[in-house]
Order: sequence, then C-alpha cells, then structure tokens
Amino acid sequence: MSRFRVALTGDFFASDGSTKYPDIGLSVFDGQNSVEWSAFAEHRPQIGPEQVAGANGVIVLTPAVTAETVSQADDLLAIGRFGVGYDAVDVMACTLADVAVFITAGAVDRPVAEATVGWMIALSHQMLVKDQLVRTGRWDERSRYMGRELRDRTFGAVGLGGIGRATVGLLRGFGMKPPLAFDPFLDPEAARSAGVMSVSLDELLVEADFVSIHCPLTDATRGLIGSRELALMKPDAYLINTARGGIVDEDALFTALTDRRIAGAALDCFADEPVVKPHRFGELDNVLLAPHCIAWTDELFRDIGRAACEGMLDLSLGKIPRGVVNPDVFDRPGFCEKWARLRSR
Repeated sequence: MSRFRVALTGDFFASDGSTKYPDIGLSVFDGQNSVEWSAFAEHRPQIGPEQVAGANGVIVLTPAVTAETVSQADDLLAIGRFGVGYDAVDVMACTLADVAVFITAGAVDRPVAEATVGWMIALSHQMLVKDQLVRTGRWDERSRYMGRELRDRTFGAVGLGGIGRATVGLLRGFGMKPPLAFDPFLDPEAARSAGVMSVSLDELLVEADFVSIHCPLTDATRGLIGSRELALMKPDAYLINTARGGIVDEDALFTALTDRRIAGAALDCFADEPVVKPHRFGELDNVLLAPHCIAWTDELFRDIGRAACEGMLDLSLGKIPRGVVNPDVFDRPGFCEKWARLRSR
C-alpha cells in the first residue's frame, strides 16, 4: 500500500535537518503506517510547484501559497496552515486546483489571549519606560511614569472569534467593566453567552481603553483602523494588534503615537514582513513590538502541530478535517476523484 505523503515547509527545520521547535506535533503520525512525512529541502518565501510534487498534503508555516504553487497539484489534496491566518494562501486558486485548505482552529486561542493580556499590563504600567529608567540610571524620574490598572477599564475586541473570546475569559478576574466587541458576523446570542456587549466599531473605539485587533485580514478589514478611527480613541487608550499587518494604517498610527493622540500601542504584525532593519515604530517609547511571534510558546507549537497533523491524518482516512476554509472543494468532482484515488492506494 502506498502511504499518504505529508510534507512540511523548510522553515520548520534547522540546517542540520532537526526541527527548530521542541514539538510540532509529528508524534500524531507515530504508529500510522498509512502516513509518512518529509521536509522541503529548502525554505522559500513562496512555495514552488516542484516542491509539492509527490506530496498529498503540505503543512505550511510561513511561505505563501499561490496559483503557481498548485498549478501541478495532481496528487496534492490539502494545504494545512500552521495557525489560523490564511491571507498568504490563494484559497480560490487552491479550490480551482481541487486542493482543500484548512487552518488549526482553536489551537492558538489561549497563547494569543495570554500575550494580549500581558501586553495590556505592560502598556498600562509603562513597563518599557520603567525598564529603561534603571538601565540608563534615571531612577529619580520614576514618579513621572505612573501606571494604570486594568481595574475599571474597558476592553474592546475588534473581532470576537476564538482568540477574542479567550481573551475576554482571561480578563474576568481583573475587575474590568463589561467588555465590548465589534464583529459583523457575531450572533447576538453568542455575544451574550460570551459576556460581551456587541457594538459598532465607532462606539467601541470611543469607549474602549484597550482596542485589541482579533479579526482576519480580508478585503473588508484592510485599512480598517485609519486616521478617522484612531481619532475616535481616547487619548489614554491603547491599541493592540496581534492579528495581521494591513488591518491598521501604519502611517496613521505612527502619527497618532508620535503626537500622543493615543497613549500607546503593541504590535506583533506589520504591513511588510519580515522586518529586517530597524522599524520606525522602534523610535517611540510608547510602543511595544514583536516579530510576529508574541504568542509563540512550546505549547502553542505543540498544539498547532498536533491539529495540523491530525487534519492530514483525517484526510488520509477519508474524513473531513476541522478548520476547512474552502468547504465547497469537497463537492468538486476533481477533488472527489483525487481523494478516492489516494484512499484506494
């Protein structure tokens, strides 16, 4: 019997072939004689069609998946995104090539929520500036940098999916005011069960002390937070983006932060990534920055990896995995023929 062949992109691995991370879930395949896995020989920003040749499933960390990637996808059944964002995947091209796309829904909720809460505390207590006071011998300036507690403040989630809900859950012990959420797809009953008030974006921006971005990057959300929206925020409010660069207009945000129109921001993602030279936001003392990894933990990679590998295992067994973003592909004759052919092997 031929095995279901799963390939992982090269950025999971060091130059000696070992994984860069302690656990990426590959133990899911232990004892599964019908599945084998391998690594791409090299890492590229965009996956080439020859890299997926012979693979039935590809687990993708950071490279882009384009129409060219799946242009010769005779045996390729699925792309599994290692995470929940898929703006770097041409989903339509995958569907037309009879390739399913799935994400690791739920696996990222807790670590991103923890990172969001951590950043809220770091911003409101001015931890960056206070750290620098000691490093530069400016002890006597400490009274100029009083912090603010989370107590009695308002959290506002732009997007209330799994991450937003997990964040709301973690914040329940801080004595904050009822949280707000803007999400045009949010069911009113779901909002009530999550303990949040569903409001318009403008209302959230006006009322929230912490505006936290938890929506995907789409045509509808690109540039969602611009000059007009930032002007609605309180002067002592903070913006946190752990979602995707491009949702926030960086020029508008830089101006707002420089002019102290808002108190500060924490950014894990940028319009142009990777950032390989000093970023202009690094010039500001009211901004916390991370290279799109603020939520990376051993537990995160373990859980995402297991979810991705379980999705591939499900496909090899004829089951639809969780987190499919193009479910209509399962109705396409070409996909069904390919799936049946792979299962029969």
